[in-house]
Amino acid sequence: MKEINVSEISEAVKEMCIETNHFLSDDMRTVLDSAEKKEESPLGRQILSKIKDNLKIAGEDMIPICQDTGMAVVFAEIGQDVHISGGWIEDAINEGVSRGYTEGYLRKSVVGDPIERKNTNDNTPAVIHYSIVPGDKIKLTFAPKGFGSENMSRVFMLKPADGVEGIKNAVLTAVRDAGPNACPPMVVGVGIGGTFEKCALLAKKALTRSVSERSSDPFIRDMEEELLKKINASGIGPGGLGGTTTAFAVNIETYATHIAGLPVAVNICCHVNRHAVRIL
Repeated sequence: MKEINVSEISEAVKEMCIETNHFLSDDMRTVLDSAEKKEESPLGRQILSKIKDNLKIAGEDMIPICQDTGMAVVFAEIGQDVHISGGWIEDAINEGVSRGYTEGYLRKSVVGDPIERKNTNDNTPAVIHYSIVPGDKIKLTFAPKGFGSENMSRVFMLKPADGVEGIKNAVLTAVRDAGPNACPPMVVGVGIGGTFEKCALLAKKALTRSVSERSSDPFIRDMEEELLKKINASGIGPGGLGGTTTAFAVNIETYATHIAGLPVAVNICCHVNRHAVRIL
């Protein structure tokens, strides 16, 4: 059995806090470069160029790529043959978030109680999703989520009779309603199936999948491509000011569901779509 000390977990989370808030991931950088070349609107190309300028300055001067440095979301996939020593993993993750946002001089955006609204001053607690997987490693996926786009997310409890067209309409409705508020070009995460909360988790996890990676299911892959084309034909465009690049990708994840239901969640992310992975 492999032993991993909680100090390794904290350090990895701290590093990802700083990395994701200062540097665009490789997959997002590639799709942004491609979008600038393909964008048909002169204003849209100008906006995409300005986004790239902002990213360059952020990396050179260590300034966050967005002033909303997000609420920390962590997916922790823990191998069943791992023994975690030295403390509680949840404390370790939150310590990493606290150190990352404090030492990285990142904006602290978390309030400890949703009603009283008092800032915790270190961006904790994180939202942590655990899963036990085979093996002797821990995979940590860090995805800080800004709330301009988060607030535009939706859950639709469809009926089975609504079918595939109902799913497509739900996704397009969420994107249309989001408009410029989600800071397009956006990445659209979609979760289909499960229950009320499971489809939302699927949609969130979908955002962490590389935008260059399509679904392994041919039917879902075709749906991703169809929805992306329709979204980019909406005219919302970069910054919501018109153009042919409203979304970089549509990532869909599915799960089994009940015979009486068809849950669909749409979790939208802005053009930075921050995410990073560490394997311990």
